[in-house]
Amino acid sequence: MGDAKHAGHADARSVRVTNRDGSSPYVLVCDHASNLLPAEYGTLGLPASDLQRHIAWDPGAAPVARHMAEALDAPLIESAISRLVVDCNRPLDAPDLIWTLSESTTIPGNVALTAPERSRRVALAWEPFHAAIDAIVEDRVAAGRETRIVSVHSFTPVYNGQHRPWHIGIIHDDDVRIAAPLIERLRASDGLVVGVNEPYSPADRVYFTLEKHARSRGLPCAMIEIRNDEIDGDAGQRAWGGRLASILKTLPLAAGTVAAPFAAGQARYASR
Repeated sequence: MGDAKHAGHADARSVRVTNRDGSSPYVLVCDHASNLLPAEYGTLGLPASDLQRHIAWDPGAAPVARHMAEALDAPLIESAISRLVVDCNRPLDAPDLIWTLSESTTIPGNVALTAPERSRRVALAWEPFHAAIDAIVEDRVAAGRETRIVSVHSFTPVYNGQHRPWHIGIIHDDDVRIAAPLIERLRASDGLVVGVNEPYSPADRVYFTLEKHARSRGLPCAMIEIRNDEIDGDAGQRAWGGRLASILKTLPLAAGTVAAPFAAGQARYASR
């Protein structure tokens, strides 16, 4: 199933899993892969054109992740419903689990939601997405397979009037086993501006999926953010997918193993 260009595809699945048993040590995830709104939500009161904007998804991220998955022979898990319905990269108690204001845009259909409707959205999209990741990661760990988790996102060139110079950003917390060598390789590319915890950092609450599935298990992980004007067409998507897959394929982990700082909260992550 491809990403929906408009609302109205009621029969769409809420999560897309590709190459579940891939041979790569990498598991790729794309939290904001789709701008699909199930038919019962209409456009959430927005103009249809707003569903093409970054407020609804991460444009270009899913095709890049798919090219990476193919080149690496890696599993890929994508959320197949817009983050306007529920944001799969947020904990259930996050104030922005369901956005009422994204950037400067009010989401009319998300204002004053009832508790049952919030629960329905979580069951529709959030729970299947995280259950799919859990199932793959648990099977790999049980089989003793090396597992590294990388999430793929995109960001806007301008946000709230501020220009963002980075072509790509690598987001990480204390575990730099993937991030450090990945940043080093990317910075070796002429003309490439690489952000480190830019344009976001874990402090912005964007690291939840990796906290839940990788950090809680002590697995290496990193988050990739690509400026979306770099990947707004097939050529850019293929180029970035190929570049990142080529780097990851031969990437040595940075020295040292970082214990999961979320060990005390493992029950919280495991239960959600």
